[in-house]
Amino acid sequence: MTPGSPFRSLQTPHSGYHWDGSDRRFFEGWYYRVTLPDVRETFAFMYSIEDPQGGQFHSGGGAQILGPRDEYLCRTFPDCRGFWASPGELALGHWQAIAPGETPRLLPPADFDHQIAEGYQATATWHQGKLRDPGSGQTALWEYGIEPVYGWGDRGAAQQSTAGWLSFLPIFEPGWQILMAHGLASGWIEWNGQRYDFTCAPAYSEKNWGGAFPEKWFWVNCNSFEDEPDLALTAGGGRRGVLTWMESVAMVGLHYRGKFYEFVPWNARVSWHIKPWGYWQIRAENERFAVEVTGICDRPGTPLRAPTRDGLIFCCRDTMHGAVSLSLKARSPHGWTPIVEASSSLGGLEVGGGPWDEPWVSGR
Repeated sequence: MTPGSPFRSLQTPHSGYHWDGSDRRFFEGWYYRVTLPDVRETFAFMYSIEDPQGGQFHSGGGAQILGPRDEYLCRTFPDCRGFWASPGELALGHWQAIAPGETPRLLPPADFDHQIAEGYQATATWHQGKLRDPGSGQTALWEYGIEPVYGWGDRGAAQQSTAGWLSFLPIFEPGWQILMAHGLASGWIEWNGQRYDFTCAPAYSEKNWGGAFPEKWFWVNCNSFEDEPDLALTAGGGRRGVLTWMESVAMVGLHYRGKFYEFVPWNARVSWHIKPWGYWQIRAENERFAVEVTGICDRPGTPLRAPTRDGLIFCCRDTMHGAVSLSLKARSPHGWTPIVEASSSLGGLEVGGGPWDEPWVSGR
């Protein structure tokens, strides 16, 4: 599989880079994840670029990895000139150092490996990089191909915007798009000298962009369920800006056996109960289906950075070892008929922003 050959039939809206070249406050972030069920670990890669015109107080990029046992590695890329991204498709990268006269771009894997001392490059079907924290001595290297299975929509149908048709208009802060709800990754990751080889491991990717992250948010994600390899879940909600006001919204999206089940504010009733840490519950129901998602975590989680109006700062907490369960049912004349019930101990759980002084219950 070559790094520059994305599966275009599964390319979602908003796959390309959104910056319009202006000097307004702007960030864009990308998230890639690989779950390794055999060793019960996950690698989550988070990339960001802020004020890419350069020369601003917050200008620069970042690369964060949440690795085995929820361990954490972060590197900043102060020079925006080392960043590149395609406006037409999912393709991006950042180099820590640039030789005179060199233009950052997508490289053949062997050329990247030989020429780039530190950085990353990623497309819809390829992900490669190397990072080293000189302070702690932590290192990470990775190289793997991706076979997309689900974008954001029914298999074989046109792919959808995560936020619906309104996301084509610049009225939301921030925008959010699931790029690949489920895929299969094959390759290797080396974490602090320990190498993990994998074949057809569950993979996922999403992105966001705008002026800043929401004021407050939650997120539940899993595509590594026990006995259900063709099931992928993403649920999330937040308090975000819409033109001149704030709104609290949430959604649940499921892909299962070729079909996409979408529960969003304009087609379903969505409710939630999220504790400051340790418990997530989201329920949604429309005229045809109902879903309930629960996430539980007894670990402390790991603080992560996210782009804010004050730059890339610690403002969220994550784990990749959440206990996630879901139940999807169809409405029938005689009541509710189960479609799928599933659980996993390798779910992604997150809370961010604030305040989180008490549980966040929808309608309050």
